Amino acid sequence: MKKTAMLIGLAAVLGFSSNAQAIDWNWKGDIRYRYQSQLKADQDDVDDHSKDRHRIRVRFGVSPWINEELSAGLQLSSGGDDPVSRNETLGDNFAADGIMLNQAYIDYHPMFLDGDVNFILGKREAKSTLTVIDDLVWDGDVTLEGITVQYGKDAKGKEKSGLCAIAGYYLVDEAAYVGEYEGTAPYLLAAQLSYKGTVSDLGYQVGASYYNYVNLGHGKIADYSEEMDYDIVELFGNVSGKVSSLPWKLYGQFAQNFADTDEHTYLDDDANTAYLVGLKLGKAKKPGQMEASVEYFNLGESSVNPYLTDSDRGDLTAQEVVGDFLTNVEGFKVGAKYQLIQNMQLGMTYFNTGYADAPEGTDSDWRGHMLQADAVVKF
Repeated sequence: MKKTAMLIGLAAVLGFSSNAQAIDWNWKGDIRYRYQSQLKADQDDVDDHSKDRHRIRVRFGVSPWINEELSAGLQLSSGGDDPVSRNETLGDNFAADGIMLNQAYIDYHPMFLDGDVNFILGKREAKSTLTVIDDLVWDGDVTLEGITVQYGKDAKGKEKSGLCAIAGYYLVDEAAYVGEYEGTAPYLLAAQLSYKGTVSDLGYQVGASYYNYVNLGHGKIADYSEEMDYDIVELFGNVSGKVSSLPWKLYGQFAQNFADTDEHTYLDDDANTAYLVGLKLGKAKKPGQMEASVEYFNLGESSVNPYLTDSDRGDLTAQEVVGDFLTNVEGFKVGAKYQLIQNMQLGMTYFNTGYADAPEGTDSDWRGHMLQADAVVKF
C-alpha cells in the first residue's frame, strides 16, 4: 500500500495524470561497422596505393507523436563537424569518440488543414525534409537547419501518393559573417514540386527542385570563396515494378547550376551540369533477401554544392589533387545488400571513379577505386 501511494505521488510530481494523453515515443537507432579499402590511384609514381580504414557510425533518437497535431524528433550521432559524414575512424589509441546533436525538430501539422501540411522547425535529415531520390545534390548524412513547409508528406517524412510541394529556408553559416559582412549571413532557399502515382503495374515519381544560395560568395567563410555561387535546378524521377516476384526500380537525377559565370569566376559554363542514373534489383528486407544496384554519375566541377553532395565518390579523386571538393568526378557505383537475420544487414559497395574534366597537368585516364564492406544493425 505504501509503495502504491509512493508511485502515485511520484507520478503527480512528474506531471502524469489519468487525463494525460499517451505519447508514442518511437525510439529508433542503428549502428554501422565499415571496413573501407581505398586504392588511391593507378599511377606509377605513387608508392602507397591503398588506404584501409575501419569506421563506425552510430545514430540513436526518438520521434514522439505527441498528439494529432504535433510531433517532434531528436537524434544523437557519432561524427564531428563534417556535414556529409557521421563516421568515426577507429584507431586513435582507444580514446572515447564524440556524440553530437544530429537532429532536433518540431513538426506542427494543424487539423484545420486536415493534418496534410507540416510546419517543421529545426534540424532534420535532408531525405525526410525534402524529396530526395539519391545523393547527387544531398549526401545521405546531411541534416538541414531552418524552416520547412511540406504538403504531401507524412510526419515521418515519407512521401504520400499524389502531389507533394515543399518550401524551405535554411541557414548555411550564420556565425561566419562578421565585420563588414555582418547581417548578410548566407542562407538557402529551396522549393520542390513532385508527383507520385501508378500506371498499370508500374509506380512512378517525377519532380523538380530549385535551390538558391543567397550571400554565399562574400568570401568570409572558410569553405566558400567569393567566386562560388549556386543557383540550382534539379529534375528527378523514378519508375518501379516487378519482374515475376523480383522488385526493380530505375531512377535518375539531373542538376544544372544557373549562377552568373561572369560575376563568379570559379564557375564554368562547360562544367555546370550533373546527372546520375541507377538501377536497383530486389529488396533486402526479410532474412535471406538480397538486393543489388548499379549507378553511373557525372558531376561537373561547377554543378552542385561540392561540400554537400555525396562524400564517398569524390573522395577518390578530387580530394587527392585539387582540394576537398566532391565534384568534377564521374564513374560507377555498384552495391549489394543481404539481410542476414532480422535487424541485421550486410552490404558491399564498390566505387570506380575518375575526373569529369581532368585538371591541367593531371592524367585524364587516372582512376580511383574504393571498396566498402558494411555490417548494419537497426533497432
